[in-house]
Amino acid sequence: MYKPLPAGLTIKESGIHGLGLFATQNIAKNSILGIAHIDNASFPHGYIRTGLGAFYNHSDNPNCETVKGFWQHLSVVYLKTIEDIKPNDELTAKYTLYDRFND
Repeated sequence: MYKPLPAGLTIKESGIHGLGLFATQNIAKNSILGIAHIDNASFPHGYIRTGLGAFYNHSDNPNCETVKGFWQHLSVVYLKTIEDIKPNDELTAKYTLYDRFND
């Protein structure tokens, strides 16, 4: 069965903004959580957001980062933890993907 989020993550109300992405279990530092965005200049802001990419919120002190890479032949952006995550922690990253559309 298809699940839009990796195991150990859920979506719920955020104290930062609207809904957010939260851990339901411990997640180790440097874990790749999955594909957050697929690079595609035909879409608004140049990316297709996945279920994972749609719900993490911005923070100037994030516990995750976005990492560009490839899946098969597609240019993608992964969400990766940069510190240990505990259950109920909200996953956040700095929004930097859309900079090329700010000009």
